[in-house]
Amino acid sequence: MAIHKGRGFACINYPIGMNLGGDPSQALVHSTPDGKFMVALSSIDLGQGMKSVTRQIASETLGVPVEDVYVDTADSDTGPHCMGSFASRGTHRVGNAVIRAAAEARKQMLEAAAEELEVNASDLDTDGRGNIHVKGAESRSITVADTAIAAQFKQGRTLSGRGIF
Repeated sequence: MAIHKGRGFACINYPIGMNLGGDPSQALVHSTPDGKFMVALSSIDLGQGMKSVTRQIASETLGVPVEDVYVDTADSDTGPHCMGSFASRGTHRVGNAVIRAAAEARKQMLEAAAEELEVNASDLDTDGRGNIHVKGAESRSITVADTAIAAQFKQGRTLSGRGIF
């Protein structure tokens, strides 16, 4: 067997002392045309429950059922930036980024619903079961799915949000 010689290059990034604001995570949240929501992260689930906890956080912030939220932990090339899934940072850093992204998406969702119901967005609330209703008049309502359909196909808008923490 012949001996082959070559050159190689190796490197590693090991973040130490990532305080002073240098430890960000980002999240993206958007609705699908059927009223479900997708959370895009680059933070991966290594068994610590990252997908479960971020799904629950997004669901609560959006005001939709947890089964209507999906989490995509794509890869660091196509997903939003994250320093990594290490230490005890996942729920704290990524969770807060998801809250900010979902809050922005919720605001857009309520604005789209307000346009359909012909009310102010501040007069609307969600019931956590997939409905948006006028405060004090729950019979005046629209489903999250119908809102997402109207937003995308009638109003020409995307229900989405982005967050960094």
